[in-house]
Amino acid sequence: MLTPSSPHAVGNQSVQQVMFSVWAATLPGFAALIWFFGWGYLINAVLAVATALVAEAIILRLRRRPVWFFLGDGSALLTAWLLALALPPLAPWWIPVIGTLAAIVFAKHLYGGLGNNPFNPAMVGYAVLLISFPVEMTTRWGIPAALATEAHSLLDSARVIFAGLRVDPALVDGMTMATPLDVYKNDIATLDAAELRAEPLFSAGWRVYGWEWVSGLYLLGGLYLLWRRIITWHIPVAVLGSLTLLALLFSWNPDLRVPVDLHLLGGATMLGAFFIATDPVSAATSNRGKLVFGAGIGILIYVIRTWGNYPDAVAFAVLLMNFAAPLIDHYTRPRVYGEGRS
Repeated sequence: MLTPSSPHAVGNQSVQQVMFSVWAATLPGFAALIWFFGWGYLINAVLAVATALVAEAIILRLRRRPVWFFLGDGSALLTAWLLALALPPLAPWWIPVIGTLAAIVFAKHLYGGLGNNPFNPAMVGYAVLLISFPVEMTTRWGIPAALATEAHSLLDSARVIFAGLRVDPALVDGMTMATPLDVYKNDIATLDAAELRAEPLFSAGWRVYGWEWVSGLYLLGGLYLLWRRIITWHIPVAVLGSLTLLALLFSWNPDLRVPVDLHLLGGATMLGAFFIATDPVSAATSNRGKLVFGAGIGILIYVIRTWGNYPDAVAFAVLLMNFAAPLIDHYTRPRVYGEGRS
């Protein structure tokens, strides 16, 4: 898809190289998710990737496009992978399947395939799931291994994911909970910050809740992408900067609202800033436009988390700014080389 700003330079990395580099950069964070919250993330990833490859192959065949050529570019794999990272690890098996189908069929191929989609496909799949199945999407997050009353074995995770309500309710209750963001947002109405911070979920240390380690590894993966020049710094810095600024301005009292450290490290902020918002197809294209685009995402994340009904707002923030990306590109188009200012 042609972008509205020029020059249209061609890089020396293929689509396949870019996709697999982004995928590789998520692996440390993915390993941490499994370590702290169980094998459900691996099951989610397998289900999502398998669904994406099958759906992509079928649609390519129906569109009479070369199947193996497009399957090999890694775009379907990366879309499914990013969706799987954002899903609750113990959600029913049909959650990643439905979300991936929505991402591949409706958000990608309905608009003409890779390079033509105006919205981030993974976030479309996530939004469809969150709106359609709010209970499954908000109550099936894994309890950190150090706090769980049940083992985080692959077999137990598979039983919860595939057998659902047919397993012992005690097993489900002992392995699932809400996210730290959701817990803090709801419990701060009856407890003060000191009481909340004293609970094991919010105590410091890698053996407790683990989200800060997952976010830190996503940050390292994002820095790797910056070093490889696969992404630029503009969108991540704008997302994190605007979110931090608003949290410092309006959440300075942790007895009233979620504090800044939890905004940055307790949810999908780092994954969203470096791996989702930077999608080159659905984001703004010029450097000034990327700053506006990223700042808008950070602002929307804070607004939705603080005054909205959803505990984590990355998907909706990205999709809303995807709507605005063409307008941003129009008004931040760089001056054409050799053309004077009017």
